[in-house]
Formats: sequence, C-alpha cells, structure tokens
Amino acid sequence: CALPICARYLSLPELLAQSQIISLHCPLTTQSKHLINSATLAQMQPGAMLINTGRGALVDTPALIEALKSGQLGYLGLDVYEEEAKLFFEDRSDQPLQDDVLARLLTFPNVIITAHQAFLTREALGAIAQTTLDNIARWAQGSPQNLVEG
Repeated sequence: CALPICARYLSLPELLAQSQIISLHCPLTTQSKHLINSATLAQMQPGAMLINTGRGALVDTPALIEALKSGQLGYLGLDVYEEEAKLFFEDRSDQPLQDDVLARLLTFPNVIITAHQAFLTREALGAIAQTTLDNIARWAQGSPQNLVEG
C-alpha cells in the first residue's frame, strides 16, 4: 500500500501478535464470547493495551487479571463489564462492592473502567427511538426489518 496509512484484513492471531493497541467494538455472539481469554492474551505483544467498548463478555475477566499481574497485558480500558447489570444501573454508592473480580481490577493503576453509558446521549436515544418507530412502521406495512431469528 502506497498510502501513509494502510488497512488490511488480518487473522485474529496475526492481529494480536502485531498490535500494540487492540480495541473491541464487536457484538456478543456465541462465537465471540470470551474472544479475549488466556490463550489470546498470550498471543499479544507483552505490554499491549486492550480496550473493550463492545460487550463485557467479549473478554474473560479473570484471564485479564492474570495477564495484568504478569505484565503480559500492559493497559486495560473497559467501558463494559460482563456483570455490569448488577453494578452500574442504579446508585449503590452506600453499599460495599460485592464483585470481587471488579474490585481486583480496580486495584491496578493501569486499568480504567467507566460505566457503559454511551447510549445515554440525546443523539443516541433519538436514534434508538427513530429506529424503533421505523421498525414498527415497516412491520405494520408487512415488510419488517432488523428481525432477530433464534
């Protein structure tokens, strides 16, 4: 590629081995659950940074802790957490943290965890409402979209 910035598809092992920063923005499926685990963490460059803004269960959190302790994972940023529904969606500031895994993550100086609230902007909520209304209108017209089959 002659351009200063070039993009190409890589296999997951190639991506992990070549990247210093890995940012997850994928949906959670049966295939992607714990996509990042002890085996994939071992394939990363020592000291790499991992950021997950997709879904909490894309990563195996206990494996992250082990990789942080060993230095294999150098930095971690989480906007999502596998057990977030039990923690972040109501005020629990007057209660002790009951999640030992999250409590351990919070002890690392090279870890940043934010509450998953990107959807809570005026623009995002407006887009969600518009998509919902569009889906209802299409369904009423007999041409539904965005169907989830299970």
